[in-house]
Amino acid sequence: MLCDVCKTEHASVFLTQIVDAKMQKVNMCEACSKEKGVTDPTGFALADMLLGMGAAQTVDVGAPDSARCAVCGFTQTEFKKTGRLGCSSCYETFAEGLAPMLRGMHKGVEHTGKVPERQVAVIRREQELRTSHEKLRSAVAAEAYEEAASIRDHIRKLEEGTA
Repeated sequence: MLCDVCKTEHASVFLTQIVDAKMQKVNMCEACSKEKGVTDPTGFALADMLLGMGAAQTVDVGAPDSARCAVCGFTQTEFKKTGRLGCSSCYETFAEGLAPMLRGMHKGVEHTGKVPERQVAVIRREQELRTSHEKLRSAVAAEAYEEAASIRDHIRKLEEGTA
């Protein structure tokens, strides 16, 4: 198999990336892989290399290259190179462009973690209770007492486990 970059040498480095549910494969010889920085994770961006070959789109996290995380100092350029963010605050700094990217890679943009099957119903009930309590506070504050009474009754049913 020939190198996809120089098209002359035998490929010995094989890279795979999944972009928009499509698998992109790049086969490179030793010399091209070193030239592209494949052996140095901080200097290599598979997306940028694929872009040069016409196979990928640019990674734009919505903030200009000069944007810098106030906590860790991470920049968009570093994100493009490594494919990782520096800290949890980076998600807020680069939030505008990350949401569509995360939505494309995962089921959603909110981390839910893994939950045992038997706990799912308990967690949903607790979330509904929290939401109902907030609605009750809002209804009382707005002096919508009939609505508040209805919400109160719903909360009681949730707490008793009959809802």
